Amino acid sequence: MNYKLTFIFFICFINAYSINNKWEVKYNSNTKGINVVKNKELISENLSASYKLDEKVIFSSEYAKQETRTRKITDSFGKGSLITITYTDKRFPVLTQLFYVYPDKDYILTEFTLEDKSAEIAVNYMAPVNLSGIPSMQESSDNRALFVPFDNDCWVRYQSHPLTFDKLTSYEVTAIFNNTSRKGIVLGSVEHDNWKSAIEMKKGNAERAASVICYAGVADQLTRDSKSHGILKGKIVKSPKMLFGTFNDWRTGMDEYGKANATIAPPKAWNKAVPFGWNSWGVLQFKLTFPKAMEVSDFFKNNLQNNGFANSDHLVYIGLDSGWNSFSEDQLKAFVRKCKENGQIAGVYWTPFTDWGKNPEATVGDAETYKFKDIYIYANGKPQELDGAYAIDPTHPAIEARMKKTSELFRRCGFEYVKMDFMTHGAMEGDKWYRHEIRTGMQAYNYGMKLLGQYFGDMYINLSISPIFPAQYAQSRRIACDAWNKIKDTEYTMNAVSYGWWIDHVYQYNDADHVVLQEATEGENRARVTSAVITGLYIAGDDFSEGGSVEGKEKAKKFFTNQDINAIANGISFRPVEGNAEKSENQFVRTDNNGLYYVVFNYGEEDLNIRIPIERLGLKTGQKYSAKELWSGQMLDINSVLNIPGKDVKVLRIY
Repeated sequence: MNYKLTFIFFICFINAYSINNKWEVKYNSNTKGINVVKNKELISENLSASYKLDEKVIFSSEYAKQETRTRKITDSFGKGSLITITYTDKRFPVLTQLFYVYPDKDYILTEFTLEDKSAEIAVNYMAPVNLSGIPSMQESSDNRALFVPFDNDCWVRYQSHPLTFDKLTSYEVTAIFNNTSRKGIVLGSVEHDNWKSAIEMKKGNAERAASVICYAGVADQLTRDSKSHGILKGKIVKSPKMLFGTFNDWRTGMDEYGKANATIAPPKAWNKAVPFGWNSWGVLQFKLTFPKAMEVSDFFKNNLQNNGFANSDHLVYIGLDSGWNSFSEDQLKAFVRKCKENGQIAGVYWTPFTDWGKNPEATVGDAETYKFKDIYIYANGKPQELDGAYAIDPTHPAIEARMKKTSELFRRCGFEYVKMDFMTHGAMEGDKWYRHEIRTGMQAYNYGMKLLGQYFGDMYINLSISPIFPAQYAQSRRIACDAWNKIKDTEYTMNAVSYGWWIDHVYQYNDADHVVLQEATEGENRARVTSAVITGLYIAGDDFSEGGSVEGKEKAKKFFTNQDINAIANGISFRPVEGNAEKSENQFVRTDNNGLYYVVFNYGEEDLNIRIPIERLGLKTGQKYSAKELWSGQMLDINSVLNIPGKDVKVLRIY
């Protein structure tokens, strides 16, 4: 494949397919690639599909013949056209490339199939989008590419990279954009049933990447895999569907990417408000006891719920994390009763795909006919360890047996909310799975998550450590790894919101993790609370039992009861104002019926003085606005310099 970027039009050799007033697809019979045109502007030149056969990469441009058909379609995305290009060659399986084009969308969708009627195909790499470069950003400065991690384990970070890298791999999706104009391209997978996907970008120059490949079949350290991606087999094998779009604002493009995923796999239903509450892993952790849990419930009832710390359903969720299994069943039932008496929902915790004992000869609890060695996901003949636990096979009947008995216990006790943790273990690639039709880690994960929905589906499910996708099995997901009380925890959480806020389109809510207040400055407290209310779930984490920190309790009364701040927490994530921070963005914005909210964090030690970027916020220069800083209650002139002390935050509501 020639990856040299050239913009040469062979007019006499091009078959043009005018799909609507916005989109055109052009098959270039000279280069045997696809040109995609939007609003008369070339978006990609010579797009091709590729796959690996016997470890050799084969491109659609290598095929001898092609035939194109176009027909009208109506599907969940709306009314549009489907272009089908069928490639045939005696040397290769039939390759059928499909383009889904909608006149009201700023993106197209594409996928392809391989078919051999006489023999089974075996493939573990399929790339629906191969671009030999992208059109110039035109602007020569501040062009970026977004790194999105596969999961949120091991304190992984999102990152906005200048186009100076030799090679960059982003997982499931990326945006390539100019931060000044905000114009950009979004590429990513919108199906997550069988494949783990990635976008590989190689160095070009300051204006463009030299090559971009959006492919299925990634398996590496950041997908937590120690062996290659599983092999799909059959007379017909299909790639995932990929989104490819251009947008005047890359942030809107990421939102549209999230919505496209949700169109295919709608978020798990939830008809109640975003959870406010508490989780025991913040400070108590393994010091959790039955008396302390009861005391925490009473503290919220007597000190916080009656002072405005409750969601719009007037409920608080009190969650037991790891360590709850030291309680007897009678104690668990008593805890749930206490929560209900106090106007609260009781929550609990489980890790469905892990063995923490790491003893292969031990008997599996709730499935006594098996030993743990029978249920591991082996890679190259060895158990796989991550985060101190062995990964177990979601397709093994022992896992379903454990789900059945655990869910029955939770239901008998009355729990309505469950935090599911260390889910990535269930998505690891393996030598094989108990169910022989399962061939990839993502297939196994989907199998296990469907079972989880079968047994826990009547409960609110909040994922903790987990892949971003698939997302349809839980109402919410923690947006980053563990975070506690310091400004570094706020900065780390906001790194994920900076470039992953759009995930709240594929889940009902993002989760900023538990907010701990003790042993931090008041500025850090304000910043950490703000990081939660502008992300999604609003979960406290201090020890509010009778023996808990007096500091934590007094700060909770102060910082969890600001009505202006709490009113922001409706579960809709703020999005970044900019996209070019070295680590994390510090300015965030959201507009609703109450006005425009503008948040500025100061992650550093020294004071930060900035002018409010009126135009970047979408406001009009010359227009008069009123602004209230919500932590202090102070009215501000938005044309004045805004001072944010070190390790603090300002939250403005602008009318």
